[in-house]
Amino acid sequence: MTIFSRFLKDESGATAIEYGLIAALVGVALIGALGNLEGGLSTLFNGIGDTLSDAAPTT
Repeated sequence: MTIFSRFLKDESGATAIEYGLIAALVGVALIGALGNLEGGLSTLFNGIGDTLSDAAPTT
């Protein structure tokens, strides 16, 4: 019984697991944010490209 209670009180690996979970959560948040930004950035750069091609002199 003392081995089992000692096992329950041992928290040596808890910090590493918590940091791993935080890193995974940050990764998922970054993937979601970049997925939302992709469409906006694509539209922005396409608009810039269209403006530049319209402003280019014709020879």
